[in-house]
Amino acid sequence: MTPLRAPSGFAGSSARSPMALLACILAALAFFTTPLVAASADTSTAVKEIEKATNASLLWGPYKPNLYFGVRPRIPKSLAVGLLWAKVEDYTSVQHNFRHTCEQNEGMAGYGWDVFDPRRGGRQTIHDAGNQIDISTEFVKIPGGEHGGSWAVRVKGTPRPDAPADLKTTVISYASLEGLGTVAPKDDNEEELGYPGDVNFLGQTPELGKFVLKVTKGKGEHPAEEHPEYQKKPLDHTFVHSFQVPEQAIWQVKNLLFAHLKQNVEAVVKEYGQDHMPPPEQIYTIINKPGMGSLHLVQKVFEGPFEFDVLYSSASAPNEVTSDVVTEEIDAITRDFSKRYDKILKPQAPFDDEHYEEFSRSLFSNLVGGIGYFYGDEVVDRSNDPAYEEEDEGFWEAAAEARARNEPQLEGPHELFTSIPSRPFFPRGFLWDEGFHLLPIVDWDIDLTLQIIKSWFNLMDEDGWIAREQILGLEARSKVPPEFQVQYPHYANPPTLFFILSAFTEKLKSEVVSTDQETVAGQTGSLYLQNHAAAVQYLKDLYPLLKRHYQWFRRTQQGDIKSYDREAFSSKEGYRWRGRTPRHILTSGLDDYPRAQPPHPGELHVDLLSWMGMMTRSMRDIASFLDEDDDVAEFSKSYEAVVRNVDDLHWSETHQTYCDATVDAYDESTLVCHKGYISLFPFLLGLVQSPDRLAAVLDLLADPDELWSDHGIRSLSKRDPAYGTDENYWRSPVWLNINYLAVARLFDVANNKTNPHRARAATLYNDLRRNLVDTVFESWQETGFAWEQYNDETGKGQRTQHFTGWTSLVAKIAAMPEVKKAQVAHDEL
Repeated sequence: MTPLRAPSGFAGSSARSPMALLACILAALAFFTTPLVAASADTSTAVKEIEKATNASLLWGPYKPNLYFGVRPRIPKSLAVGLLWAKVEDYTSVQHNFRHTCEQNEGMAGYGWDVFDPRRGGRQTIHDAGNQIDISTEFVKIPGGEHGGSWAVRVKGTPRPDAPADLKTTVISYASLEGLGTVAPKDDNEEELGYPGDVNFLGQTPELGKFVLKVTKGKGEHPAEEHPEYQKKPLDHTFVHSFQVPEQAIWQVKNLLFAHLKQNVEAVVKEYGQDHMPPPEQIYTIINKPGMGSLHLVQKVFEGPFEFDVLYSSASAPNEVTSDVVTEEIDAITRDFSKRYDKILKPQAPFDDEHYEEFSRSLFSNLVGGIGYFYGDEVVDRSNDPAYEEEDEGFWEAAAEARARNEPQLEGPHELFTSIPSRPFFPRGFLWDEGFHLLPIVDWDIDLTLQIIKSWFNLMDEDGWIAREQILGLEARSKVPPEFQVQYPHYANPPTLFFILSAFTEKLKSEVVSTDQETVAGQTGSLYLQNHAAAVQYLKDLYPLLKRHYQWFRRTQQGDIKSYDREAFSSKEGYRWRGRTPRHILTSGLDDYPRAQPPHPGELHVDLLSWMGMMTRSMRDIASFLDEDDDVAEFSKSYEAVVRNVDDLHWSETHQTYCDATVDAYDESTLVCHKGYISLFPFLLGLVQSPDRLAAVLDLLADPDELWSDHGIRSLSKRDPAYGTDENYWRSPVWLNINYLAVARLFDVANNKTNPHRARAATLYNDLRRNLVDTVFESWQETGFAWEQYNDETGKGQRTQHFTGWTSLVAKIAAMPEVKKAQVAHDEL
């Protein structure tokens, strides 16, 4: 498959016949059950209708990715359903065995989505080695009705090979409700015996209407009642307990459960004494007390393998969901996903065997299965303290003092629909991560991608600022140390969302529906690509926000060119990241990458100028597409200035590389060169125009004593004194996001018949692609996880596990074609 070029956009498309296009549109209409307006109707209405149709299939999902399994709708305060489980073999370890939130150190042998389509559902497998059981959650969505359709999840437990034959597992599903509405058991069975069969809840909210939530009896054996006197709770029954919980605490389900179980255990100890206790599977059960409440726990206890369903049926849907429907749908989803994946992201040679295909599907599925919906307030410092201008020497110390004395405020609430970097460690939105996340997702579902982009830009304040880290609400803040929770309106982050906007614009220019957006196995193509006027209107609606964001960057991250006698084509196009300290520039994304020491207000950062070049080019192309001629002229002028200034301000003839600029003790501008990712940014973002400088960049990239490794491009040269030092976060390891940009740019050079370095680029492209895919694949096979970064010497995954954000770009890399060297040689002849 032709890759999405970074940053120039899609390559390749194919036209359809009018009848085929009509069939595609009709299939889309049938799936969403919401008719689109005619092409001649008002385009603003068309956009609204497309968004309404899209929301019908995206309303529900596993949008609580911080949990091993958690379903909610994209509604600020509404119903949520989740899952907990634990091995109950002894009294002492039960508390540590309970699983709920994704964690890094719970003895998992891997977990995540094997297949997942955001519009239909998929299958997740959780290899819980610590509890000696594999849990699978098969989630399906059934369209129909007026409230986003119905859905279901099948929960299965399969003891692992090392488990005892009579492994005892307690499983708790729950439903919580925030905001207006009610959920309550249909039958008030308040006896201690519990429910012998299915448990039905009736509910209603203003947004969801009426619904039924059913937890089936399920299949599986249950532990026998071994204690001669403790016969109150037959474990073949289901126990329900309803709580009324304040909204601000309702997400703390595990703590509430523990508090309840503690009371139960203490009562049993008091009655029987520690020497005559019932077995743990009997006493670690909730008291059966169903009723009205905002949180309902539903507990089952099994011995050996088990299975049960949680079925949500909207009253507005034509039919109630049954277990038979779940079986049919999950089989269809698995089959259709494979067919569609092979058409869109199938790994290409030499990765075209079933092991790589399973690996690729898993990483992509975990990327889209990690999409979440977040709602809540955030912590912001809007003091506008003068120290935050960072204009004086020693500015980082003054800024730290200002942060310590200023009181941040809660703002919001806000909502965000976004994918995340890591379910156990970073279960929230990150601005610069998101653009990388969307590079594979846009291949699969453009309309979903546009919803996510719009959600991000809706967070923008009146000045054009978007917080780089979205920590919305108490649940999100529980995963973040207090010192990192406050957001500052002068802090930027690389504008990677413009990768996707450029790609979308390029796609629209062709005015045809690409083959990778066809109706495949019941899936719809892009409604925006099928309604060109509505797609243009989407961009027109977004364009003022894009301009505001762009101008905010230029204004707040401006660097000083004039004060230090710097010779440059433009006196305006130079930038520096705010938020700098001697050890970090967190705002750059490359946190501890070495920079000039000490920090100076006269610094200019080559990576930020490169990002501004990419952003300016994207704005120019979008403005051109929208016929904003005055803006096109302005952006074109700025873009030329950036390209010229990249060389004038940041190229070092001595070091033959691009470097940050700073000011020395004599108040003279000087370059500080730490060869690594920073040096590559002009190349990565398409700003290098000189063949000689391109050759030097390729020399640096290909040198094993500098950046090349058998596992990818390392973040810092082995020859740099800072290599592998201090935190060693961005000072040697291999990162997939930057490596993807390198792969994509090498591909472009290799396929440019006029480029004198295309043969060398082809060799580097093929070798780098192979190294990256094999490194991530082998680590995944060994550990069961994708990782945040990879050791440049050993290839071992390290830091954050289950990092299925931009590391999932390896699926896109595997789907790129090999460049045939013979063809390159033939073309050159």
